[in-house]
Amino acid sequence: MGTAAMEGRAVVTVEDRHESGHPADESPHPDRVPVETARLDDAPEAPASTAPKAVWQLQSDMATGAEAPSPSERPREVDRNTIRRLERELLGAERTLKRRDIAAGAGVSLLSARKLWRAMGFPNIGDDDIAFTEKDLDALTTIIDLVRQEQLTEDAAISITRAVGQMTDRMVVWQIEAIVEEMVAQRGLTDADARKTLVSELPDLIEPLEKTLVYAWRRQMNAAVQRLALRAESGLRSSEAGRDGDEQDAPLPLARAVGFADLVSYTSLSRQMNERTLAQLVQRFENKSAEIISVGGGRLVKTIGDEVLYIAESPEAGAEISLALSKAFSEDEFLPSARCSLVWGRVLSRLGDIYGPTVNLAARLTALAEPGEVLVDSGTADTLTHNEKFVLTPHEARQVRGFGEVRPVTLARGTGTGIILD
Repeated sequence: MGTAAMEGRAVVTVEDRHESGHPADESPHPDRVPVETARLDDAPEAPASTAPKAVWQLQSDMATGAEAPSPSERPREVDRNTIRRLERELLGAERTLKRRDIAAGAGVSLLSARKLWRAMGFPNIGDDDIAFTEKDLDALTTIIDLVRQEQLTEDAAISITRAVGQMTDRMVVWQIEAIVEEMVAQRGLTDADARKTLVSELPDLIEPLEKTLVYAWRRQMNAAVQRLALRAESGLRSSEAGRDGDEQDAPLPLARAVGFADLVSYTSLSRQMNERTLAQLVQRFENKSAEIISVGGGRLVKTIGDEVLYIAESPEAGAEISLALSKAFSEDEFLPSARCSLVWGRVLSRLGDIYGPTVNLAARLTALAEPGEVLVDSGTADTLTHNEKFVLTPHEARQVRGFGEVRPVTLARGTGTGIILD
């Protein structure tokens, strides 16, 4: 990158060849961007126990098929006009612009515009494809203006754009599948017919879904500012006890309780389920996990099939969440038990995920835990020792890959009732 980019400044002017209507110079070298344009450099592309529960009996859908839908419930035929109306509703206008029109309108090179589209997760579009609307131009100009006005650096603009693309992509897929599943379950439609019906009925849902998204974003942004800015220093101060500054995670900026919950025998059980029952298992696991973590004041970082990763701002809050998760899965008649772990330490928060030795140690402890057990390390146990809500039972030291000798400690319920769900 050039000097201006390295200093966190963006060189952004309208490219002469765009003004004259000539195509931008597309260099064969991907990192070579004309210095007179907004140079938006590419960011990086981003032992089994047998569960005693009849997980595959979540719903008996193996026997007979659903009854045929009544005539009023039959899916509407999807024609070209229906699809076009839906597209216009979602995109806000007709497609009238090519990619060079958008780049020229925003005053950037085509290469720079393509980098933002890639960050957003959009596929490549040909030069002659009429694929864009005035809304696309407005969006691109909005992002570029943040760089021009030096509110964001080029790298930050790319990173934020990628965050929006990845999160909204997952969100809309989740929403579509939830609607389709509801149609199948409640109306007796086949999966294929439900997807056709969705095209006709989605226009009525766009506005409320959009309002909910904006509302949730504002609430989540407020909560994140509280966690990541206003209370970050107090968390670091509380993590100083028992540390000498030589720990592997010492340079990392946030103190967090990091927890994992891993369902037992998920792989073997999933082979015994059909698609619908497996989906119900995963949804039940994720829904229950998300509810407990949020009520306990934590944040669900991500779920990966049979495993959930979460954080909390204090070891006490993390311990309560871990115990509640372990108890909930052990008592659920359909879900298998879970192995759980918790480690209090420092982490790096990037790309919506967390990184560092604390996360790795928590993952290692999960593998050592027995079904229904919560394991913590000795450092985390020390922070909880004098709290009557918890009972701590140390074990013999174990060799843990990447950490050497680690002394696991079982965390159990002491006094109090723990997290109570409404």
